Amino acid sequence: MVIGTLFGRRKGHVWFCVQHDRLSVKPLLLLELSITTSQLVHEMDSGLVRVALECPTRAELKSCSLKSVPVWAMFCNGKKSGFAVRRSASEETRVMLKRLESTTVGAGVLPCGSGSVEPDLDEVMYMRASYEHVVGSSDSESFHLINPDANSAQELSIFLLRTSS
Repeated sequence: MVIGTLFGRRKGHVWFCVQHDRLSVKPLLLLELSITTSQLVHEMDSGLVRVALECPTRAELKSCSLKSVPVWAMFCNGKKSGFAVRRSASEETRVMLKRLESTTVGAGVLPCGSGSVEPDLDEVMYMRASYEHVVGSSDSESFHLINPDANSAQELSIFLLRTSS
């Protein structure tokens, strides 16, 4: 089990952060996805979201862990959606994770600043939950949202896959 947080500015890209626990401000994995927050919300309306992140098997990436791969081809519900990029946590990301420390499961909006001409740019939408982390092999890992509401049909899974070229 790990803590997973999807977050992003209303008009920006979605980020996916994986932590050992909610108190850690240093992520195990931090990815900037090419899908926008509004696109992800639209996909989540369907009740089922599958994000597949694929990297080709290349000699320089074969021996590294999947969490170390720098760039991924991204597919959301079977549609090519651009790329995902591994990032290091910035100070802004660390502050946001610190603000979410007391949240184990939930979704909402964090006001990040004040006085902006466009208030939507300052707001960060987030969804935090426990995820089951499954390691299939050295070439496949996945993160599956553990939904606290057993009656809810919404499911979210993120797959990391090393594929043959």
